[in-house]
Amino acid sequence: MSGNITGTEKLYIVGGAEDRTAITNGNVAKNKPLVVCFGELLIDFVPTVGGVSLAEAPAFKKAPGGAPANVAVGVSRLGGSSAFVGKVGDDAFGYVLADILKQNNVDNSGMRFDRIARTALAFVTLKADGEREFMFFRHPSADMRLHESELNTNLIKQVFFLAYSSLFQIVDVKGIGDDPYDDNVLMKKLFHPNLKLLVVTEGSEGCRYYTKAFKGRVPGIKDKPVDTTGAGDAFVSGLLNSLASDSKLFQDEKRLRDALLFANVCGALTVTERGAIPSLPTKTAVLDALNKHSASKK
Repeated sequence: MSGNITGTEKLYIVGGAEDRTAITNGNVAKNKPLVVCFGELLIDFVPTVGGVSLAEAPAFKKAPGGAPANVAVGVSRLGGSSAFVGKVGDDAFGYVLADILKQNNVDNSGMRFDRIARTALAFVTLKADGEREFMFFRHPSADMRLHESELNTNLIKQVFFLAYSSLFQIVDVKGIGDDPYDDNVLMKKLFHPNLKLLVVTEGSEGCRYYTKAFKGRVPGIKDKPVDTTGAGDAFVSGLLNSLASDSKLFQDEKRLRDALLFANVCGALTVTERGAIPSLPTKTAVLDALNKHSASKK
């Protein structure tokens, strides 16, 4: 990852169907585990210039966003199979977002449209260093009104991995007390017996990983940040896509390190453009960056 994001990525993932058959926009994709992302899909309004407050921004560029939707698109762009479950307003923005998912080969059959609440909007300020602050407009928004009865059960039955809520939770490690960079402190405060993998991101410095058997750190790849919106989601999509292809990789340290380096690059490439979904990288772009990184180390 790049930018100054430091936190703990806590993936909420549930294993599902073993036949690994995915439905993507009505087309059956064999031998690709289906990753279903459950949660919010909204419109981000990003200032066209950086380093200004919302009041000072001369204009805004609208971009699709929302952590679960970002991850769904990220997985798809990396060559995986993904679907999105959530609710938007029965309005112009809602239908635009549904179409964007379809354009990115994300199964949107789990989307629902609310006739009462509007699609969520978020205005995002970009500071001089590319970091952002959010202002949400949701009182409530449609994504907060999805009911169990509206779920597409046929889609859920196809799930191999279900990633829900915000897909990941960013925890400021400085808030856990003691020394947040002490491995023993992190293990004591955040690790528990049922946890398979704990990942702590450190912005452009990379990430740390912890399992019951081993722990370590994977350096990041630095890029000049333009907008860090979606960098964490890109990291999650990179790691989740690797886990979908190899759900036991956390048991092998080399395979895990390779997957985390891949995820780091996903995040690093995302910060070079404005907006979350528009900046999510393809697998080809990530592999090219990895090759350049490997060549630079020789």
